[in-house]
Amino acid sequence: MADKAQLQEAIKTQGEVVRKLKSEKASKEQIDEEVAKLLQLKAQLGGDEGKHVFVLKTAKGTRDYNPKQMAIREKVFNIIISCFKRHGAETIDSPVFELKETLTGKYGEDSKLIYDLKDQGGELLSLRYDLTVPFARYLAMNKITNIKRYHIAKVYRRDNPAMTRGRYREFYQCDFDIAGQYDAMIPDAECLKIVYEILNELDLGDFRIKVNDRRILDGMFAVCGVPDEKFRTICSTVDKLDKMAWEDVKKEMVNEKGLSEDVADRIGEYVSMQGGQDLAERLLQDPKLSQNKQACAGLTDMKLLFSYLELFQVTDKVVFDLSLARGLDYYTGVIYEAILSQTIPALVSTPAEQNGADEAGVSVGSVAGGGRYDGLVGMFDPKGRKVPCVGVSIGIERIFSIMEQKAEASSEKVRTTETQVLVASAQKNLLEERLKLTNALWNEGIKAEVLYKKNPKLLSQLQHCEETGIPLVAILGEQELKDGVVKLRNVVSREEVDVPRADLVDEIKKRTL
Repeated sequence: MADKAQLQEAIKTQGEVVRKLKSEKASKEQIDEEVAKLLQLKAQLGGDEGKHVFVLKTAKGTRDYNPKQMAIREKVFNIIISCFKRHGAETIDSPVFELKETLTGKYGEDSKLIYDLKDQGGELLSLRYDLTVPFARYLAMNKITNIKRYHIAKVYRRDNPAMTRGRYREFYQCDFDIAGQYDAMIPDAECLKIVYEILNELDLGDFRIKVNDRRILDGMFAVCGVPDEKFRTICSTVDKLDKMAWEDVKKEMVNEKGLSEDVADRIGEYVSMQGGQDLAERLLQDPKLSQNKQACAGLTDMKLLFSYLELFQVTDKVVFDLSLARGLDYYTGVIYEAILSQTIPALVSTPAEQNGADEAGVSVGSVAGGGRYDGLVGMFDPKGRKVPCVGVSIGIERIFSIMEQKAEASSEKVRTTETQVLVASAQKNLLEERLKLTNALWNEGIKAEVLYKKNPKLLSQLQHCEETGIPLVAILGEQELKDGVVKLRNVVSREEVDVPRADLVDEIKKRTL
């Protein structure tokens, strides 16, 4: 009993800790951590009969999706997939886990975020971190030299989650990639066109697509005096410019990465530059950069890229930005990132999240990113044969967060089913007739429902339609059965019309498709 009393006292103390943090509006992560401790203590206490009490929560950085959220998510997926298909892509799938060595050394400083699995019978495995490295392994393993593919699947990162910003440990990625030996910048331009089309169609508000080139970055580092062995680590630091002020980025370069202040200042001059084709032309005349072979190749391709983007009519949203770095090690050429210009109100789904959310809203940040990675497939090929690749990944979780927030703000009801008609009865003892008619409609491909009661009230049946958004009701009664008709009711306008049984399917299709 003493143990039980101690546990109850610990629960009481921990409860006070949680309440204090909430009243002080502490960060969501802090609150979540203390709530998890409280739930564990309660689980140890058990029920009244000493039964084990389950901790009912999702794992950190994950979430459930209710039917309304899934309906919004499905709409987003459909828009993205139809765009990928419009551009001629086929789809593949690959395992959710890979050999650990497949993923190791491909993600730079982000490699520490890979989820390793326990040894399961001799193979060291890790959950996939993205869909690009498994795609490169798939190409090398199957000796594929050209393919245009899309892949939509979950990936896993041991990141510090920020749920209100649509940042999770388990999340979907939607990837589109073009693999093969083609003329410069044509596939790259199509990838940017795809990002443009998707963000326009999703209607998320104003956006910008930043572009840069790894060769320009490396050339810039070289002429600024960064030692070769520090290129990748400095690249990772520059990549933080969208989240940190230049002063903080500079401090990291100097204090943590060991650069001199002069070198950091020279980098600072370049990374503040933005423009379009004109900037590429200007940098080709730059006394330092023009002397670097790599940078010149990247700048020449950047000019070519902008000429194709002009043909694709997307230059109004694309900006050549020298601060864009993208920290992944495998990029070799053009890199790009799409960023929404707006902030959105914080999305919250639990009381703990509500306490951690910033009332002023959150900056969504990047909603798509990608680039050229010509060397990745060669890393897996026994003979080192390269397959040039370029691709883009759509940040579905962040997009979904915005769509969900827009749906909450809108008065429009989100339908979670696609039912076209409810088969109802106005009198008792017509269950068999309802089931027969429902079956006939199903056989004709009509999405139909029937209430699972022998004698439901007509009002209950109509209310079910209003609540779920079913547009039509097919009402059966003794008179309708005698006359060989069905009373078809429009739920919103309440207009009713008698339709002969033989014409019912066509009438439902006409009114709902």
